[in-house]
Formats: sequence, structure tokens, C-alpha cells
Amino acid sequence: MAPHVLVADDDAWILRMVATVLEKRGFSVETAVDGEEALERAMARVPDLLITDVMMPKMDGWSLVRRLRSHPQLAMLPVIFLTALSSEEDRIRGFRLGADDYVAKPFRFEELDLRVAKTLRRTQAMMQETRAQLGGSGLRGDLSQVGLSSLLILIEMERKTGLLQLRAPSEGPTAQILVRDGRVVHARLDKQDEPVDAECVYYLLTWTAGEFEFTSCLVEGTDRVNVSTTHLLMEGARLIDEEREPSPDRAVATIPPLAPASGDDAI
Repeated sequence: MAPHVLVADDDAWILRMVATVLEKRGFSVETAVDGEEALERAMARVPDLLITDVMMPKMDGWSLVRRLRSHPQLAMLPVIFLTALSSEEDRIRGFRLGADDYVAKPFRFEELDLRVAKTLRRTQAMMQETRAQLGGSGLRGDLSQVGLSSLLILIEMERKTGLLQLRAPSEGPTAQILVRDGRVVHARLDKQDEPVDAECVYYLLTWTAGEFEFTSCLVEGTDRVNVSTTHLLMEGARLIDEEREPSPDRAVATIPPLAPASGDDAI
């Protein structure tokens, strides 16, 4: 089956030309003229790739991608930003949101065609490798390549039990997330009393760089989170929208820490 691509742009000419180029390459293409329509279409039919402008009416591209990442079925959707915002800060912001590529307008349609093919190949290979590693006893990687939201979705889908460790870059903080049968049951920062549990996960979702390592192990103790992965991701996306990219070293909760589980003092 041909890959299905959703294209969102309020410029009718660009929308038509991008759709034409992709359809000639054999892709199934759906279009939207603003962020709200793109979100509705993505929810109705999950695309294999999203190509979106940033400056659009009703909902901009930044908000669109944040909303998409909060839904389990769309958390791993590859995204290419197609925009006239070409400053280095804009590019960094796009990649912080988990964009797979960033194409500045004006652009050559041949270039877009190549980037679409490359993004789809890279995403498929990455997801296959990640799933294969999760099927074993452990997994490690780079948060800039596989974001925390995608990791939590994969862990939930595979119903894994174990410890997910995160480390921020440049000697930054480290964190631990305990999961049982795919659900987060406890989360905390090392050497800090707060944030913990759900608030800690919301905070960790703002990390767009660093390292992660998942290790399968027995997880004992009560479920301190008591919400689904879907709820965690949706609430995290809402908080990120409100805070507009908070600093990764700012604590945001006041819940008391949880004592280590018996038999596993390192957690």
C-alpha cells in the first residue's frame, strides 16, 4: 500500500503543487488549509507522514505537532516542517518539537521529494530497530532521535516492565521512570525530591536531547501515577503549550518522593 501523506498549508498554490508532486511519486495525499483541519484529518486517518507549514490560521504548525504528539496513535508520526521561517532559532524550535526535517521556503520540489523519501526510510528503519531492541532485554538511544513520547507509546504497546533511565546532555540531571505492563507507575529525578510521578513525566517530556536506556526488570510497589499513557501525553502537551518550552532544569511539582522499592535500591 502506498504511504499516506498529509499536507497542511494555507497557501493554495503550494498545497496543490506539493500534492501533485507526491501523487506523481505514487503517494496517497490528503490536504488541509489550516492546523485545525490537519488535526481533524490526522485523527480520522493516521498518515505515514505530515508535511506542514508553520504560520497557518486557527492553529499554527508548532501547536499542531504538539497536539499530534499527545495522541498515542500519532506520537511517532514523522513530520517535515515546510515554512518561510528560516532562522536558526526557528529550525531549532522545529527539531525540539521532534520534527524529522525542516525545509525553508522557497524550495525546489525535487529537494522536497528526496527529503520525503529519506524521512520515510529513516523513520521505518528506526522504528523497526527500536521495536527489535524492546523485544530483547534492553534498549538505549538518543532522545533527539526517539523522543520520550514515542518511547512511552512503544513501551505501552509492547507491555514492557522495567526501568527507563534518562540523562540530559552536558552533565545535566538524570531521571528514572518505572513501568509495569506498559504503564508508568513512578517517575523521579535523581538526587532531587521533586518533581515526581506524573508531574515528573510532564517535565521530562520537555527534554528533546539526551540519552535513554531501558532495562527489563521486576517492578514492585504501588502505582503512583494511576493514569494512562494517553493521559500523560495529552496533559504534557497541554502544559508545554501553556509554558512555551520551559527550561529543562526547572522543577514544577511539590509531591513528596517515593521510597525505593524493596529489593531494588537503585530505583
